[in-house]
Amino acid sequence: MKRYLTILLVSLFTWIEAATADDTQHLSIAVGDWPPYFDQEAPDQGIVAQLLRDVFAEEGFTVSYQFLPWKRAYYESAMGKHDATAVWMRAEDREQDFTFSDPVLKEKFVVFHLANQPLSWSKVEDLSELKLGGSIGYSYGPAFDQAVEDDLLDIEWVASTVLNFRRLLFNRIDAFPEEINVGYHILRRELGTQEARRITHHPRPLLENESFVLFPNTRPDSVQLAERFNERLQAFRDSGRYDHYFESPNQASSGSN
Repeated sequence: MKRYLTILLVSLFTWIEAATADDTQHLSIAVGDWPPYFDQEAPDQGIVAQLLRDVFAEEGFTVSYQFLPWKRAYYESAMGKHDATAVWMRAEDREQDFTFSDPVLKEKFVVFHLANQPLSWSKVEDLSELKLGGSIGYSYGPAFDQAVEDDLLDIEWVASTVLNFRRLLFNRIDAFPEEINVGYHILRRELGTQEARRITHHPRPLLENESFVLFPNTRPDSVQLAERFNERLQAFRDSGRYDHYFESPNQASSGSN
């Protein structure tokens, strides 16, 4: 009898341990290094990284971020290697590969340039006389992307925003687009004070848009996962908790012409 009870108790504890382990599921999310939203060097890995981690935690998931070049993050996720990739603006070709979440982030892209070389432009075609920089894997919106495809713009693509800032300082390029908070965060982090003061942005937005978490259509649970994420994200918005993630004093603070 005693031996039977021992076996029963061991089986019960084993079942409880397995059930508890199953309650918390793990998600792999592929991202690019895009501070302050996704920051490989930050303890919380960035503002949006922490937001997504907390949203998924409320649904019983743990999250690990795989920091990759943007193109690789997209294609590995599209093939189902990751549970999701973040964050991306909406594009028709992406809808073939992914289920989109509700909007996660509002972005504003501007054109950075040297402060002593002011720009004047009102439409994308006005940038055609400039030597532009761009970051590999980025989209800067339909109008800009179409102008690139039509060879209306002279643009050289490099691997990172900091490289574009350095090329700007050495007059290798005249200007380049970047999300305003990302641009100034990298400017403060990577360049000296005197160098940073030489750079500003044109006040006219190149693009204002929303961005999303993408769940690959190759994974059978993506639609359900997106629905659970959306419901919990809305709860964060309704409670006011969402807004707290974006109250950093370092958001988009620098001069413009």
